[in-house]
Amino acid sequence: MTRLDPRFRRTFSGLLLAGTLMLNAGTALGQSTFGALDQTSNVQLRFSAAEQNRPIHAGSVVAVAGQGFRPGQQVTLLYGTTPLLGNALVADGEGKIAGRITVPAEAVAGNHPIVVVVQGPYNATVATLKVSPQIPLSGLDRFEITEGRVARGLYQSAYSARNNALFVTAAVGRPPVRQSELLRLNPETLAVVARVAPQAAPAPAPRPGAASPGPADGGVYAVYGVGVDDVNETVWVSNSRQNTVAVYRQSDLSLVRQFEPGTVSHARDVVIDATLGKAYSSATFKPEVVVFNTRTPEVAGRIQIASRVRGGTFSAASLSLNADAHRLYVVSNSTNEVAIINTQTDQVEKVLPVPGARASIGVSHDPRTHRIFVASQGSDNLVVLDGESGAVVADTLVGAGALNVVFDPVQRRAYVASRAAGTVTVTDVDGKILANIGPAPLANHVATGPNGTVFAVDKSAAARNEEGDTILRIRPRQ
Repeated sequence: MTRLDPRFRRTFSGLLLAGTLMLNAGTALGQSTFGALDQTSNVQLRFSAAEQNRPIHAGSVVAVAGQGFRPGQQVTLLYGTTPLLGNALVADGEGKIAGRITVPAEAVAGNHPIVVVVQGPYNATVATLKVSPQIPLSGLDRFEITEGRVARGLYQSAYSARNNALFVTAAVGRPPVRQSELLRLNPETLAVVARVAPQAAPAPAPRPGAASPGPADGGVYAVYGVGVDDVNETVWVSNSRQNTVAVYRQSDLSLVRQFEPGTVSHARDVVIDATLGKAYSSATFKPEVVVFNTRTPEVAGRIQIASRVRGGTFSAASLSLNADAHRLYVVSNSTNEVAIINTQTDQVEKVLPVPGARASIGVSHDPRTHRIFVASQGSDNLVVLDGESGAVVADTLVGAGALNVVFDPVQRRAYVASRAAGTVTVTDVDGKILANIGPAPLANHVATGPNGTVFAVDKSAAARNEEGDTILRIRPRQ
C-alpha cells in the first residue's frame, strides 16, 4: 500500500501517464477556491501492475486502488497539471476508489510524484508511483550456475570455511509459524547433510488491555537470518517472530542456547566477529544492534545508532562485517543511511547518508577500497559509497526490488538480489553491470562462498508449484 506523501519531494519531470478514459480537466480545475476542507483525511492509495505480482515498468497498465475517502468524494490524479484520468474517480459507500492508468513506453524509471486532488470536501496531497527499470539478462555464459531444491521458505545462507559447509534457514507462513528448518548443505552438491526443526515457542502475551485468548499456539522459534562462528563451531540464527536469536552447533545442529523472546526486536541479520568473540544482530525498526559474547553465550551490550536525518529514526536492517578491520556496516531502512561501528570498542564511528536511495535494506563492503555497497528496494538501485568520505562512486539501476547485496573480495564483484525483478545482478567495484543472471523469480539473499563462489536464495517454490525453494551456486568461469 502506497501511503500519500504530504510533501512534494521533487520537481515533476517528463513522464505523462495516458489514462484509460478520455482526458477531461474540467472536474479537476472546477474546484472553488478556499471552500470546505477535509481536515480529518487519512486516505491510502496504491499503484500496482495490472499483471499480478509484477513490478510497474514503462508501458505497464497500472491499477489504482484507494481507501479512506469519504463516500462520494471525487478524486483526480495529476502529473504536474496534466490529468491522468478522463474523469474523477468517485469513492464508493465504503470510501474506496479504483481505476487504471497506463505508463507510456518512454517513461523514465524512478519514483514519480502524483498529485492527488480530493473534492467534496477538498484535500490535496502527493502519492508516489514507482516505475522500475527493465535490465535485460546478460553474461550468463560467464558463470557456472548450479541449482538445488532443499526446502520451502528459504531465507538466508552462510558458508563455513572451517567445515566447508553451507547453512541455510527456512520458514514458511505467518505467525504462528509451524514449519521451519535449519539445514546444513554440501556446498558442492547442494545436497542436504543435516536438518533440524526449531523447538516450540511460547504463545505471545495478549496486547495490553486485550482479553486473554486462553491456550494459544506459539508455533516454533522459526529461523530467518544466519551467521557462522568458525572459532566456536556454532551457527547463529535470528528468530524474528519471537524477537530473539538462537545458537546451534555446526556439527550436528543441536541447540546450544535459545535466547528468550524479546532479546532483539524483530531480529534480522546475525554476523560474527570470531576473533573478538562477538556476535551482532540487527534490531529491525529500531536504532539498535545487540552484541553477544559468543563464548558464553550471552548478551554483552547494545549499540544505539543516532540518525543524522532531522526527525529521523535509524532502523537497522542488513549487516556486513569487515572482520580484519573490525568494522561493522549497518544500513538503515527508514533513513537511507549506513552506520560504521568499531567492533573493538562497539562505538559508532560515523553515519553516512546514501544519496539516491529509497528504502535501503542490503549492505556490503569492499575490504580493499573500503567502499560500501547499498541495495535499495524503493529505488531499485545499487549505490556505491566511498567509505571514508561518503561520496557517491556509482548509482546503478539493477532491477525491481533490490533486496540484498554481497561483495566478493576474490573476484572483486558485487552481487545484488532483486526480488521483484527475479535477477541477480553482478557489478564491478565501480558499480558497472557485468552480468544480469536469471531467472531467479524471488531472489531473496546472496552470500559469499569459497574461491569467488556466491550462493543465492530464490523463494519461488510456491509461484512455480514446486516442493522446495532453490539455492543457487554461482561460480565464475575461469
